[in-house]
Amino acid sequence: MYRKGTGRGHGLAARGVRTGVALTGAALLLSGCFSSGDDDSEKSSPPVKQQPKGEDPYWVNPDGNAAKQVASYDKDGKKDDAELIRKIAEQPVAEWLVPESAEEQARGFTEAAEKADRDALLVVYNIPHRDCGQYSGGGAADGNAYRAFIDQVAKGIGDRPATVILEPDAVLHMVDNCTPEQFHEERYDLLKGAIGKLKSLKNTKVYLDAGNAGWGKGPDSVWEPLKRSGVEQADGFSVNVSNFQTTEASTEYGKQLSAKIGNKPFVIDTGRNGNGPYTKGKDPWCNPPGRALGEAPTTKTSDPLVDAYLWVKRPGESDGTCRGGPKAGEWWPEYALGLAGE
Repeated sequence: MYRKGTGRGHGLAARGVRTGVALTGAALLLSGCFSSGDDDSEKSSPPVKQQPKGEDPYWVNPDGNAAKQVASYDKDGKKDDAELIRKIAEQPVAEWLVPESAEEQARGFTEAAEKADRDALLVVYNIPHRDCGQYSGGGAADGNAYRAFIDQVAKGIGDRPATVILEPDAVLHMVDNCTPEQFHEERYDLLKGAIGKLKSLKNTKVYLDAGNAGWGKGPDSVWEPLKRSGVEQADGFSVNVSNFQTTEASTEYGKQLSAKIGNKPFVIDTGRNGNGPYTKGKDPWCNPPGRALGEAPTTKTSDPLVDAYLWVKRPGESDGTCRGGPKAGEWWPEYALGLAGE
C-alpha cells in the first residue's frame, strides 16, 4: 500500500499488463474488421478502422478488448452500450508487452501495424522490483533477465516503426525511495541500456516515463535521475501514464521538466483524464468513479514540445482489485462504459 505523505497516488497498478493478442494470429489482426461471429449482417459489428494517418499515425488493434466488447454488445442487441464502447475501440491504445512472449508480441504488433501503414505503440514494463510489490508488482528476476527481455523486444520490433513507452514509474520510484536505494544504480544502468538498445533500431522512438503532475515533489526532483537514466539519448519522456491529471496540468509539468533536460519533447497519456483527478477517499488513483476519456490520440497537439497525446493506459482495464475491480490490467466493461459515457 502507499505510505502516507509520499505524494504518489499515480495509478501504479493501472497498467494494461495483459494484452490478450493471439501471438501467432497476426493475420487475424490484419483482416481489417472484427466480426461478432453471426452471419446476419444486421447483427455483426462494423469494422474497427484506422484513424487518419496525418493526425493519428498509431495502429488501432481491430481485435482488442474494446472491439470484442463492441461486437458482444452489438450481438446482444445492446446498441447504445456498443456505441459507447466504440469510442474506445476506434482509437489506438498501447500494447503492454508480456515478458513471457515479448519477442513474439513485439513482432506481431509491429507487423500488423506496418501492414496497416501505421506505427505500433508499445509499453515496456518489466523492470526488476516493479511497482514496489503492489497491484502490478513483479518484473524481471534480475538485471540479466531484464537485459535478455529487452533484447527480445528489440528483436521482435526489428526495422518496423514503433513508439515505446519505457518503464512507467521506474524513475519516480527511485526518487521517492519506494524502490530501495540498493537497487538504484542497477536500475539507472538498465534503463540507460534499454534506451540504447531500442534506439539502435532503425524506426523506433523511445519515451522514458517521468511521472505525473500530481506527484508532490515535482520536476526539481526528477530531472537529474532522468538524465542518469539516459533520457538525453531517448526521443523524450512520457507523463501522466495511467493517471488522471488534466492535459493542461500535464503540459505544464512536462514543460517545466523539459526545460531542465535540454528541452526534450514529451508525450501525455490522455486516456482517462477528461474529468481530471479524483480527490476523495482512499487510493484515489485506483478505479476512481466519475472519470472520463480525454483527448483522442493525435500528434497534432496544442504545444510544440508535446509530441503526442496517447492512450497508454488502456481505457476500460482495471487499476487493481479496488472499488470492485478485477485484477490490474483486466478488462472491466462496466468501468469502460462509465469512462465513455461521461
